[in-house]
Amino acid sequence: MKKNLVRLGECPAPIRLGCFIVTLLLLWLPLAAPIYLLVHNSNLESILTLVLLYIVFIFLLRLWGKHVYQQPQILRRYGLKFTRQNGVDLLHGLATGIINILILFGIEGFLGWLVWQQPKVFLLKVILEGLVVALGIGLAEELLFRGWLLDELQRDYSPPVALWTDAITFATLHFIKPLAVIIQTLPQFPALVLLGLTQVWGKRWRRGRLGFPIGLHGGLVWGYYIINVGKLVKYSGQVPDWVTGINNNPLQGVMGVLLMSVLALWIRGRTERSHV
Repeated sequence: MKKNLVRLGECPAPIRLGCFIVTLLLLWLPLAAPIYLLVHNSNLESILTLVLLYIVFIFLLRLWGKHVYQQPQILRRYGLKFTRQNGVDLLHGLATGIINILILFGIEGFLGWLVWQQPKVFLLKVILEGLVVALGIGLAEELLFRGWLLDELQRDYSPPVALWTDAITFATLHFIKPLAVIIQTLPQFPALVLLGLTQVWGKRWRRGRLGFPIGLHGGLVWGYYIINVGKLVKYSGQVPDWVTGINNNPLQGVMGVLLMSVLALWIRGRTERSHV
């Protein structure tokens, strides 16, 4: 059995990825089935099953590292290190993300495309709640895409191939939805690819640490969460939705793509300079 697992580590990346995903589903489905049967609130059902999936994912990662690659500390290889430097990177990324969201909405407000409003809810609650949600999403998605997936790709492929495969996979997997929803949200695909590229460059800039990508991802989510849930803006209708964002989602508009393009180029430049 151990020899077979070691051989698995020597298989091509698509086979390794497929084996990991199948194993993950086989471990998760028996545990998730009772939730689907007993919980009738769709939102609670989604939250519980996703949390459970992530717990199983972390458990499997540890087994995967120990038995397939003989690396008991596989999370450290992925860049998830509880160090002071990673903490500083996290805060740096968080600040970068939320500042970029404020710049985007600030420009649109200056141009008259939106109007800032007094919050209709208790804003401090929204800010704290948003921070928890943002860090949770940042940690979950970055460990998955810039941790496990990127590591598997880099074992077999050149850095550029791993970069683009990781970014496109990241964007594509956000569209595992009903067809009508996919069509409706398709305009955000370019911005998601740009975010995926930015996150890989961000990790490489920070010498393989995950703190900055987690923080940047979280900062972008946090900034949008505060503005959206806090109902801090109202669009004036001076420009079409495809400029500011279809369904009020900045990633589905030209301005959001421009923001992500500038951010991607800036992070890429920092990455290249740090490796000179």
